[in-house]
Amino acid sequence: MITRPLRPLVLGAALLLAACSGAGSPDPLVGFGPNPDLPPPTRGPLPQIAIAQPLGWSGTEAPRAPEGFEVTRFAGALAHPRWLLVLPNGDVLVAESSSERKGKPGFRDHVANLLMGRAGAIQRTSPNRITLLRDADGDGLAELQTPFIENIRRPFGMTLVGDTLYVAQDDGIVKLSYRSGQLKAEGPPERVFDLPAGRNHHWTKTVLASPDGKTLYATVGSNSNIAEFGMEEEAGRAAIWAIDPATRSGRLFATGLRNPVGLDFEPVTGALWTAVNERDEMGPDLPPDYMTSVVDGGFYGWPYSYFGQIVDERVQPQRPDLVAMALKPDYALGPHTASLGLAFYRAGDFPEKYRGGAFIGQHGSWNRKPLNGYRVVFVPFADGKPTGPPEIFLDGFLTGDGKTRGRPVGVAVDRTGALLVADDTGKAVWRVAAKRP
Repeated sequence: MITRPLRPLVLGAALLLAACSGAGSPDPLVGFGPNPDLPPPTRGPLPQIAIAQPLGWSGTEAPRAPEGFEVTRFAGALAHPRWLLVLPNGDVLVAESSSERKGKPGFRDHVANLLMGRAGAIQRTSPNRITLLRDADGDGLAELQTPFIENIRRPFGMTLVGDTLYVAQDDGIVKLSYRSGQLKAEGPPERVFDLPAGRNHHWTKTVLASPDGKTLYATVGSNSNIAEFGMEEEAGRAAIWAIDPATRSGRLFATGLRNPVGLDFEPVTGALWTAVNERDEMGPDLPPDYMTSVVDGGFYGWPYSYFGQIVDERVQPQRPDLVAMALKPDYALGPHTASLGLAFYRAGDFPEKYRGGAFIGQHGSWNRKPLNGYRVVFVPFADGKPTGPPEIFLDGFLTGDGKTRGRPVGVAVDRTGALLVADDTGKAVWRVAAKRP
C-alpha cells in the first residue's frame, strides 16, 4: 500500500519516466481518414503522460463553433455529465457518473488513480444519477433541472422504446417505466440483462434500441490494454452485445472492439456504427481511435491486431487465425483522442453539408504530447460512407497552456435540430444551434 506522503513522489516519478518519450505530430487531425498513415510502434518504460488539468468555465466562457453557429450553456452545475438522451417531448436526460478510485490498488493502478484524478476523470464516489432537463419556453436554456432517478449504479447509455426506458449501468441493462412529460422515475430499476463487470477497467456501457425496438445493442469495453491479465478476464468484453429484452437473452454481435462506446444507426443504409477507443503504449501517433460500421459476427482485431490486420507483437500467444479474419475499420479518428460520443445528423436546421454526417465527441488524451482530442469533430457522409475531410466543429476546451476548461463526451441532436454536448469536467451541457438570419 502506498501511503499519502508518498503520493507526490509516485506521481513525480511516473511523470518523469513518461516525459522521456518523444512528442507526436502537431497536426490536430493526424491519423484521420479511411486510410491513415500509421507509423511504426514505439515503446517506453511507461506510456507517455500529459495530463490537462481541469479548470472549469468561468463567467460567459463557452466552447467555439464555426461561423454561423451560436453556443449556449443549455444546463450547468451538473455532477460529471456523461451521456444524453433526447426524449420525444424535447426533454433531455443526462447520465451523471464517473470512474471511482480503486480500493487497495497495485502500483500501476495507484499511479493511474493519481493521474486520472488529476485529469478530473476519477472521483471518490460516482454521482450515480440521471437528471432531467426541460426547456419549456424554447429559448435554448433548460430552466428546469431536476433529478429523474438517483442512486442508480453508474448509469451511462440510455434508450427509449415506447413507454420503457432502458439504462446501461456498469454491470448490465435495467429498465424503468416512462410516460411523456414525466419528471421522476417511478419505482426501482428492473434488471433486464447482466453484462460483464468485475474489474471493469472500461466500465462505461452504452445501449441503443433497434428501430423496431426488438433488439438492444450494448457495448462492453475490454478489461485491460492488450489482455495483459489473460483472455479469461476478457470473456464477453471488447464487444457489442445483441439483447432480446422480451426473453432477456443475449449474444455477442461483434467482437475485437477494444472499447466501443458511441452507437448510432447511419440514416441512409440503416447500418449500426460505433466509436471505438484503441490501445495504448505504442507511441503518440499509434494506433488511431476509429468509427466503423458493425457487421453481425464481425471481428475487429483486438487484442491481436489493430486497424485491420496489423499485428500487435506484444500480445502472446499470437492468433494468426483471428488476425486473418479482422475487419478494417471504416474511418480513423486520430491517436489517443478518446472518441466517445457518436451521433448522425438527421435534422434540417444545420446547413446542407451537415445532413447525414457524424458528430463525434472526443474526450481527450491523457497520454499524448501534444494533447489530442478535447473537441467535437464532424465527418461528412455520402451514400452511407464517410467522405471528405473531417472538420473541428466545437473546440476551445483547451486553454493552450496544458489546462482544459472541460472535456466533451456524449453528443445528441435535440428536437429543434441543435447539437447538445455533455461536458463532464466542465459540469455542463452545451447547445450549438445555427444562427437565424
